[in-house]
Amino acid sequence: MWVMVMFDLPVLTKSERKRANKFRLFLRDIGFSMAQLSVYMKAVSGSDGVDAICRKVEAEVPLGGVVDILQFTDKQYENIICFRNKKRQAANQTPGQLALF
Repeated sequence: MWVMVMFDLPVLTKSERKRANKFRLFLRDIGFSMAQLSVYMKAVSGSDGVDAICRKVEAEVPLGGVVDILQFTDKQYENIICFRNKKRQAANQTPGQLALF
């Protein structure tokens, strides 16, 4: 499974920008990778992982923020179509089995 967090946070004041950056760092700290400035993605093991992520994100949403969380399967993610510099990019590769250390 994949989890995508998309957000639009207020950034008009210095304190709002600080809260927005803190939220981005929080997402990185819990294992998300930035796909675009306000879009972060993470592979999880299943619906329990999605639920855990949702609870963590809910606790960190800044005041005035709009946050949407999508979940989709590996197969759906493989069908993504990407363009970089007007060129179509090869499909993303699904990561291998999660390794525990």
